Amino acid sequence: MHILFLTDNFPPEGNAPATRTYEHAREWVNEGHKVTIITGAPNFPEGKVFEGYQNNWYRKEYLEGIEVRRVKTYITANEGFTKRILDFMSFMVTSFIAGLFVKKPDVIVGTSPQFFTAVSAWALAAVRFKPFVFELRDIWPASITAVGAMGRTLSIRLLEKIEVFLYRRAKKIFSVTYSFKSELIERGIDEGKIDVVLNGVDLTVYKPATQKSIDFVNEYKLEDKFVVGYVGTHGMAHALDKIVKTAELLVDYKDIVIVFAGGGAAKPEVELLVKEKKLNNVVFIPRQPKKYMPKLWSLCDISLISLKNTELFKTVIPSKIFESMGMGLPMIITAPIGEATEIVTETNSGIIVEPESPELLAKAIKELYCDREQLNKLAQNSSKAAEQYDRKRLAIQMLKKIKELVN
Repeated sequence: MHILFLTDNFPPEGNAPATRTYEHAREWVNEGHKVTIITGAPNFPEGKVFEGYQNNWYRKEYLEGIEVRRVKTYITANEGFTKRILDFMSFMVTSFIAGLFVKKPDVIVGTSPQFFTAVSAWALAAVRFKPFVFELRDIWPASITAVGAMGRTLSIRLLEKIEVFLYRRAKKIFSVTYSFKSELIERGIDEGKIDVVLNGVDLTVYKPATQKSIDFVNEYKLEDKFVVGYVGTHGMAHALDKIVKTAELLVDYKDIVIVFAGGGAAKPEVELLVKEKKLNNVVFIPRQPKKYMPKLWSLCDISLISLKNTELFKTVIPSKIFESMGMGLPMIITAPIGEATEIVTETNSGIIVEPESPELLAKAIKELYCDREQLNKLAQNSSKAAEQYDRKRLAIQMLKKIKELVN
């Protein structure tokens, strides 16, 4: 079987969509199938093309048996509605053109969070008479209004109509959460064509660390520090200003350090806030290549997951939950009660804190800092829970459903 997969993000980008697509495609190739990826030049989230790449019209490369075709796009940072739409639409056009030259695909997959990729995949499937599969990673454009980037303008309402059109045209929808599936059913989408394949973690890469990375410890002066790490995209959805306020409340605990690792639209604002408050218990680590992520995670004594207190975020599951489990890290999740908090509660792998509540978050951090027995118990539970979310098993689960469309 030949799977043609369109995605706006792919390694060496290290965000959740890139990682999921790569790890699934790798397993599908290992199962004897051909996978062609159409993507752009790596640039997420800063909007700067990674070293060794150029924003060319076309480039072909291979990664662990996966054929990767990169196309030219309008590149911008992960911020600003108009520029991002231009970015998304440019990839829609160039990926469609590139897809016309891929020989004999059996099925065409488009992945969100932005669904212009799915528009391209649907159009390719239509002109090539192949099944169209929609991988649903985010309810978009609802997530735009959820973070306050825009109100329900005419543009948003038009995008919502396109969104529903794609759901109806898809032969199969893979949702990354059960909440998304429920929402689509409520909106009249056929339940029979929706399957849930959760995010997961590559357990051959992410394992509990026996010690913290010496290189990172020395470079960022973290020796003998109790590290609470926020690792991942710094976006509008994550209420990072409240984590800065938490750091301010913990300033008297000289051993506790809040680490922000990664990049994104909200990072400059967070850095400025820390500078204004003159906090010496906050450390910033820039976005790291994917191969260094386990070493980066090894710095953490606690993994911190944060989302804004918005209704929509009851339905999302941050991928850093699964990476934290793979690393055997106890978690503190400050997010609306929903699917993500349910996973942490059911596995007893962390503490749930009311979202956007710096005082309660500081209290939870101090609790685990002082109670190492509880900290270790949560860490053990986290490591054990990772087995449920082994990426290889989830990739095979998705592959079986795709094969049903072709056979």
